[in-house]
Amino acid sequence: MSALQILAGPTAYQQLEQHGFNADLFGQLFAASGGPKWLSLAGLDQYLFGTFFAKRQQPLYAIGSSSGAWRVACFAQQQPLQAYERLIEHYVNQRYDTRPSADAIARNVEQIIRQILGVNAGQDIIDNPVVRAHFVVCRARGLNKLHSKAGLALGLGATAISNLLSRKNVAWHFERNVMSNNDPQSPFMQLNDLPTCYGQLTQGNIIPSLVASGSIPLLIAPVCHIEGLKKGSYYDGGITDYHFDMPLPRQAGLSLYPHFYPYMSPGWFDKSLMRRNAKANYHNGVILAPSAEFIAKLPYGKIPDREDFSQLPTDERIRYWMDTVNASQALADELHQLLSSGDIMTKVQPL
Repeated sequence: MSALQILAGPTAYQQLEQHGFNADLFGQLFAASGGPKWLSLAGLDQYLFGTFFAKRQQPLYAIGSSSGAWRVACFAQQQPLQAYERLIEHYVNQRYDTRPSADAIARNVEQIIRQILGVNAGQDIIDNPVVRAHFVVCRARGLNKLHSKAGLALGLGATAISNLLSRKNVAWHFERNVMSNNDPQSPFMQLNDLPTCYGQLTQGNIIPSLVASGSIPLLIAPVCHIEGLKKGSYYDGGITDYHFDMPLPRQAGLSLYPHFYPYMSPGWFDKSLMRRNAKANYHNGVILAPSAEFIAKLPYGKIPDREDFSQLPTDERIRYWMDTVNASQALADELHQLLSSGDIMTKVQPL
């Protein structure tokens, strides 16, 4: 069984053919929203930042939204593998034996973030000269600023209708904000596909930023203050950037995307529309994704998702999620074998 798919846009395919699958070819990395779907990539993530990028000296600009932001927060720490193990432990072992309130989930998420960041409390992320972290959060606009369930539901409905006409219309309802160290060389500091505001990461706002990036409307309470940003209610970064669809400068290098799907839905409201990314934006993209055969062999024949919280008893869910984490090592093993053999281009398919 082949566990791994490798897909490359035309520019990326040409570069890989000419130079091999070289870590220094990559200028940026994406980490998508998707709740617990990232568990299917755990072994691959750990291989990338424990081995593939371990000796890297040039900046790698990494951007994440929601649970993807939490993965990036691990990648950018001084000890990324230990941070990632903390993420697995505290994320998988969440327990909600009764239906929690939105405020209770928000408090639990904050505790998970604090555990992920460890003793450095995020300062090593801010100071990292190689892995340059970017976290997406969304400021509510219009009806979405309302905290009542009815008002917020109306706002989300209006957002969905606007998004039917054009993805750009989501900016009427939510404002994209990117939190980073504001490196002027970052390709994510030049976004123009949606109106974008930028904030400087500090120890005072890194925890609220990471909590906000995963605060799903109606499920998790918003973060109402992030130091350095406008006043407002901040929600999940996946609203504007679910799987990312950003035009990046061609000189930025290749984009590596360890992703749980072989396709991308740009924003949160694009999922049900089956709207896919613009292929031109991934001309330089390399996607590493689990194969259909790998997924079929997982418990329940699927990768984890948020419905598992309500559809499975807690202990059964935890076992399933840990089984998925353990199975994901097959993706890392296959990538390592391909890199070691020098035959990786036989596996790369056009995106």
